[in-house]
Amino acid sequence: MSGDPRRVRDVARLAILAAILFGAMAALAPDRFPTGRNLSSMGFQLPELGIFSIAIAISLISGGIDLSVVSAANLSGIVAALILTRVAPVGAGALATAAAMAGAIAAALATGIACGAVNGLLIARAGITPILATLGTMELYMGLGFVLTKGPAIHNFPRAFLAIGNGSILYIPAPLIVFAAVAIVASIALERTAPGIRIQLAGTNERAAWFSGIHVGRDTIRTYMATGLLSAVAGIILIARANSAKPDYGTSYLLQAVLVAILGGVRPAGGFGSIPGLVFALLSLQFISSGFNMLRESQYLKEFAWGGLLLAAMVANALAAARRTRSRKEVL
Repeated sequence: MSGDPRRVRDVARLAILAAILFGAMAALAPDRFPTGRNLSSMGFQLPELGIFSIAIAISLISGGIDLSVVSAANLSGIVAALILTRVAPVGAGALATAAAMAGAIAAALATGIACGAVNGLLIARAGITPILATLGTMELYMGLGFVLTKGPAIHNFPRAFLAIGNGSILYIPAPLIVFAAVAIVASIALERTAPGIRIQLAGTNERAAWFSGIHVGRDTIRTYMATGLLSAVAGIILIARANSAKPDYGTSYLLQAVLVAILGGVRPAGGFGSIPGLVFALLSLQFISSGFNMLRESQYLKEFAWGGLLLAAMVANALAAARRTRSRKEVL
């Protein structure tokens, strides 16, 4: 599927769009936008949204949607924060800190997987539609987070843990390295593995996939476990960058992640999408956001531009689909 001409064309268009936007913003703010400092800043800003977007994209490709990604991320982050602050408070020894970090990260990932498993079971076994199931668990996970924190944010994590969200490796932001690794693994998993291909087939036509011998219910549970795992990774980066954990952090990420996924070429009805396209869409939106900040433009103008890009992408996709339909009819 990776050699699909349609997919290659879509990714190429998005790459050109990202390049045009970068060039435009660099021309408008040549002394501030194309600088190493600004590029590094963008490298710290986009990984969380990028990982959420990949999680949303996977759920959309499977024919569903996961609205609980941000709440699951916050809950996973809270679990990690509780372990960090109780096992290795600020000033603890190196051994205690290392043990607490390992335990906190493992517990956060396990929490994310568990959240995803609950979503998958509600959808595959209880028969609840994905949008309603994950809307309910979104509130459930947020409420559980408030129960665990009792309201106030949890903060003051070990310095070594904060490096996950604020450190650099060879001048490359650590969160950006994590995002790149997640994007590469997700792309390979979707395009080169049997589970990934099954997800796309089920998203295209669930009934046909079932008659083809695909265990759709089992794959659905695994899909949402994967989105829960990705949510936990984003949650770890989020609390490490902010040095605090709270149940309602990053609520704006949800709609932005849906925007990135759809702009990146993921079909909302399921069955089609690519991670490279999503990455270029993410870069385009980040360039707009950072550029408008440099130009001191209104936040509302940035959101207007994001909405305009989304509508333009949807219109372009609809026109391309109509052309393909007409071509097929002419051939027949």
